[in-house]
Amino acid sequence: MTVGKRLEGKVAMITGGASGIGASSARLFAAHGAAVAIADLNDNLGRRVADEIAAAGGSSLYHHLDTSSEDEWREAMQTVLERFGRLDIMLNAAGVSGRRADGATSPNIAGLDLENWNHVMAVNATGVFLGTKYAIEPMLAAGGGSIINISSIYGIVGSVNNAAYHASKGAVRTFTKGAAAQYAKQGIRVNSVHPGFVDTAMTQAIHDDPERAAPRLAQTPAGRFGQPVDIANGCLFLASDESAWMTGAELVIDGGMTAV
Repeated sequence: MTVGKRLEGKVAMITGGASGIGASSARLFAAHGAAVAIADLNDNLGRRVADEIAAAGGSSLYHHLDTSSEDEWREAMQTVLERFGRLDIMLNAAGVSGRRADGATSPNIAGLDLENWNHVMAVNATGVFLGTKYAIEPMLAAGGGSIINISSIYGIVGSVNNAAYHASKGAVRTFTKGAAAQYAKQGIRVNSVHPGFVDTAMTQAIHDDPERAAPRLAQTPAGRFGQPVDIANGCLFLASDESAWMTGAELVIDGGMTAV
């Protein structure tokens, strides 16, 4: 186990870095010595996280990014490399649930419209593909790196709800393994993280309603919902050299849900 700062001298880019797991990871990575590039669509929150890191003595930037747009990825990566000169860590944390604003699930498959399906796949699956694609060249130039893709427990198991979300997270899981196999010999590690039920803006509408939250808590042996930092701590391990012999792996952080 490394004592002290575990990412000293490394540069990390984090999508979805304005809130939730992405923001928690950005703060944690910076506290462990990494320069952090935060990418998101929420400019106000994204800049706030970057400013917090800078105020604490860290090095950070914010860049607006639609992760489903290849043109925006090219621009964002150019900005990161111009500012920091290298890339060691890519955390693809941006994602959407496909649920309505009130937290209601999308319709069953027979009633699911193609627009919803395509949007969820574009952000959750294509966004991870593009983030991985544009991390490869700078990581090869740096002699290696760590790509961390946020999937879900629902990339491993299914449920009766939200088929588009499950499909997108399953795509992240298996894409990660393919990328890991392709680049292992070149020093680029690619792993997926599979959170259970975590308190974030994406889950707030459900978790704030005791009646709707109760079934989820009942499925979680640990007896509580996860916090973003619970997932960020796992991402820190995968970002650090402590996980140097891990690639193509699935790190499940779910309070025991998939154990029962």
